[in-house]
Amino acid sequence: MTDDAHPGAEPEAALDAALDRWLAAWLGAVERRTTPSGAEIAFAAEAVAKVHHRRTRAAELAQRLRAVAEPGPAPCWVQPVEAIPRTTPDGRLVTLWPRVEVLTEDAPEHPWADAGRLLARLHRTPVESPVLSVLPPPGGPARVSRALDRARRLDHPARSMLAGLGRRLVGELTGSSPAPPHVVHGDWHLGQLAVGTDRLRLLDVDDLGLGDPAWDLARPAGFWAAGALDDASWETFLDAYRDAGGPAVARAGDPWRVLDLPARCAVFVAAVRTATAQPAHSDDPAHSLLEACARM
Repeated sequence: MTDDAHPGAEPEAALDAALDRWLAAWLGAVERRTTPSGAEIAFAAEAVAKVHHRRTRAAELAQRLRAVAEPGPAPCWVQPVEAIPRTTPDGRLVTLWPRVEVLTEDAPEHPWADAGRLLARLHRTPVESPVLSVLPPPGGPARVSRALDRARRLDHPARSMLAGLGRRLVGELTGSSPAPPHVVHGDWHLGQLAVGTDRLRLLDVDDLGLGDPAWDLARPAGFWAAGALDDASWETFLDAYRDAGGPAVARAGDPWRVLDLPARCAVFVAAVRTATAQPAHSDDPAHSLLEACARM
């Protein structure tokens, strides 16, 4: 199709070109990519600029940046290069970070034990400091509502099933009792880990907040329950988290009393993303995550 068939194509292209010029003037040559959440990452020689989603609130992002700079004996986070966000010509917020090696989901080996210990250390962070005590809620529950909105608009054979499941999950979240608040990442998965020379560090502050730490365990828990994560990896991760004093689950016994709802929500969100990327005419919509949603 031509651009004439899409009235918004030219303005969008013009905004992209303006953003590229702005980033180039600031950082030099950059390679820009769009993330599944709608944010954009611009890679320069030694730094990475994150152009945050338009729904990002400036005051909350500033709170989160101050929180990751909070001093401690064993820092959990990659530190930003600049502590104050910049603003693009079209009004989006931008943060600057050092360029680091990021763990990939398809890496041959994953440091599940180290990841479990890192999350436990984050969740044990005292929340009484003036910086941490004012953190906003983490992003996990809100992500479920956004996934439901996307599910309703899907052009996919699984649309009706996913929309129905999403409605039930949102209803369960509305009726659930709040857990004691801890500092949580808010969108934790393996791709949020920077691989350093001494220890792992966390990336991405967009969903950092005070809330239920079970949501940070939700994705590996849900993927394991869906058959998308092997037993050894899940058990290694959970055991390391428990041994390090992680507060999301009891030290022993069945963890699913607290993990069940967040885990189902994580699988639902991931399945909606899978269905969004998979064409409606596909003869094989039965990805393991979609199958798990159908079982729910």
